[in-house]
Amino acid sequence: MTTTDTFAPRVHVREIGGPGELGHRADEPLALASVAKVLITLEFARQAATGALDPAERVVARREDRLGGAGMAGFADDVELSLRDCANLAMTISDNTAADLLEERVGTEPVHLLVRELGLEHTRFTGGPRALLRAMLEDARTTGADPSDPHPPDPARVTSSTPRDLTRLLQLVWTDAAAPPRACAFVRELMARQLVRARLASGFAAEVLVSGKTGTLPGLRLEAGVVEYPDGRRYAVAVAAVGVQARGDGHDVDAALGRAARAAVEDLRGRRGTDSPEGALPAGPADVIR
Repeated sequence: MTTTDTFAPRVHVREIGGPGELGHRADEPLALASVAKVLITLEFARQAATGALDPAERVVARREDRLGGAGMAGFADDVELSLRDCANLAMTISDNTAADLLEERVGTEPVHLLVRELGLEHTRFTGGPRALLRAMLEDARTTGADPSDPHPPDPARVTSSTPRDLTRLLQLVWTDAAAPPRACAFVRELMARQLVRARLASGFAAEVLVSGKTGTLPGLRLEAGVVEYPDGRRYAVAVAAVGVQARGDGHDVDAALGRAARAAVEDLRGRRGTDSPEGALPAGPADVIR
């Protein structure tokens, strides 16, 4: 992919505290990959805030139970840490092992019920990173998929959502409507500390605060986050490249997603005061990345 290619990712932008929203293919389901860690962490924070669990409770990441990816995956020995630190690692560096330990403690069903309670009608939670890996391996066995032709897993079989549902989730978190206020604040803080800045954050100027969570799989690159402008206006954004669009040089795809997100947000900012607060992105600057 080059920066002159036409690039129309799936995207949805929602103004937090306002009625405006717009999108392109915003209701098409996506496997969430590591963006699912937002849901796991939110349920952990909710249980901690209500006293259902102690965030300082200790868990052990055993060497034989570790998944690939960042963080504890590369450690040589067993690691003992708190549930709160698991949430930190899962959200800031996308540690898969930490996310699985957290999900094991809070439970899969409570996260599923959280999704339902929040009214995320097009979101399904079937488990964390280990459940996703099992589903992908099963797909490979049953379909005989060619590993050299990467494609994302079927959203109907794994934890999934839509760009529109993701921005709704973030709006609820940023307005303290998803859980007790201190639980929402905990999730916001961790998203602001995510170390990956090459995707959503790359599209915005330094004075714009970007909080987010990325997700990456073969044939899928996405991020959901919130951008906060110096004028106080805030926007929840979900942007994804799927299939052919997600292949090629990862840095180029990430940068293109950042530019697409910025174009969509700036388009919505320019629509304030118009008669139609909601609409689809036009076939123009938001779709063509130069």
